[in-house]
Amino acid sequence: MNISDSSLSIAHSENNSLNTLQKIALAFVGLGTLGLLITWAGVNISSLGMFLVSFIGITVGSLLFTYASYSGKIPGIKNNGVFFKGISAQGVVAWILAIVVTGFYVCLYWFPHLIEGLIRIHDPLSVALRGKVADQWFVYGTFYTVAVILMGIKFIYKYRHNTYQILRTISVMSFQLIFAYLIPAFLALMNKPDEYFSYFWPLDSYALRPDWIESKTALGTFGYVVIAIGLLMPFVVTPIMTYLYGKRWYCSWVCGCGGLAETAGDPFRQLSDKSITAWKIERWMIHIILVLVVLLTALLWFNHIFENQILGSFTLGYKKAYAFGIASMFSGVIGVGFYPIMGSRVWCRFGCPMAAILGLQQKFFSRFRITANGSQCISCGNCSTYCEMGIDVRSYAEKGQDIVRASCVGCGICAAVCPRGVLKLENGSSDVMERTEELRAIHISEDEIKLMS
Repeated sequence: MNISDSSLSIAHSENNSLNTLQKIALAFVGLGTLGLLITWAGVNISSLGMFLVSFIGITVGSLLFTYASYSGKIPGIKNNGVFFKGISAQGVVAWILAIVVTGFYVCLYWFPHLIEGLIRIHDPLSVALRGKVADQWFVYGTFYTVAVILMGIKFIYKYRHNTYQILRTISVMSFQLIFAYLIPAFLALMNKPDEYFSYFWPLDSYALRPDWIESKTALGTFGYVVIAIGLLMPFVVTPIMTYLYGKRWYCSWVCGCGGLAETAGDPFRQLSDKSITAWKIERWMIHIILVLVVLLTALLWFNHIFENQILGSFTLGYKKAYAFGIASMFSGVIGVGFYPIMGSRVWCRFGCPMAAILGLQQKFFSRFRITANGSQCISCGNCSTYCEMGIDVRSYAEKGQDIVRASCVGCGICAAVCPRGVLKLENGSSDVMERTEELRAIHISEDEIKLMS
C-alpha cells in the first residue's frame, strides 16, 4: 500500500466514524422509527402515546445529530465522505432505503389498508388540525412536512455561512408548512376543500379541468378566488417571476417537490447523471410529459363541450393512465423513492411539466443566469459534481460562459461549493450582461498581454 492509498484509507475510516453525541442521536431516531414499525404492524397501542414517542424520538434525534455533525466546526461546505458512505454512494444501504421508500409509497397510494396502523396514530393530530380522523394523504403530508423541516434545519446548519442558501431553505420550509400543510388543514376544519396553493397547473394536472372549475364555482366566492389564483399563477405570475428571477423562484423557493429534494435529498445530489445521454433523455421526457398534460386538459374541455360524444372513452382512459403513470407512479413513487439511486431531482429533471414550462421561459427570455469568471476557474469539478440537475457546470466555467440552461433550478450550490468564487447568480438586463462580458474579455486580454511581455 502506497502513501496515497494509506491516506485514502484513513480518510475513509474517519468519515465513517461517529462521535458519542451522534450515536445518542441515532438511538433517538431508532426509538422513534421503532414506534412507527410497531404501529405499522397493527399493534393496538394508544395512538397519542405512540405518536408522541415516534415524533419526539425522530425529531430530537434528527436535531441532535445535526448539531453533533456540524457544531464546533468552521462554517463551510462539508461533503466529506459522500463517495465512501453506502447511503450516499449507491451502496447497499442506499438500495435498501430506495426499496423501503418506494414500497412505502406504493402502499400509501394503492394499498392504504397495509399501513392502517400508521394512519391511526395520526388521528389525534388530524382531529386537532382538521376536525376529522386521518387518512393516508394526511399521513403523507405529515411525513413530507416533517422531513422538509428537519432536513431543512440540517441543510441550514450545514450551509450556515451562505445567506442565499439559508433564505431559500427557510422559504421552502415555510411554503411546505404553511401553504401545503396548515392551510389545507384549516380549510378542511372550515368544511372547505383542502386546497394546496403552492401547486398549480400544469404540475397539478387536476387544476383547470372542467370538473375542477365546476366544483369550485359551486363553492361561491371562495371557489371563484381559487379559480382566479389557478389562472393567474401559470399564465400571469409565472412568466413575470421567471423573467425577473428565472425558474428558481418556484423550483428552489416555493415548490414542495423541490423543497424535499433540496432538504431530504441533499445527501444524494452528487448522484445525478451528467452524461450527454442523460441530458438527451431528460429533454425528450420532460417536454413529452408537458405535451401530454396540455393534451389531456384540452381533451377534457373538448369532451365537456361536446358532452363526451366525441373521444369520450379514449379521454377517460387517457385520464386514468396519466393519473396512474405520471401523477402517481412517476412524480410520487419514483420521484422520491429513487433519491438514493439517481439523485434528488429525478422528477424535477425528467418529468415535471411545470419545470418544462419554466425552463423554456428561463432559457429564452429570463434575466437570470449564472455568470462565470473563467480566468479564475481551476477545473476542480466541484460545481459539476454537486449539480443535482446533471449540468456539467465546469465546462461552462472553464470557458467563462454564462450558464443559461433550461434545466437549471438556480439552487446556487455550484456557486457555494466553488473554492474560487468563479460562479455568481445574477438577475441583470441583457445589456448589463453583455457589458459584463465585454469587460471580462478586456480583463482577460490584459492578463494575457502581461504574461506575454
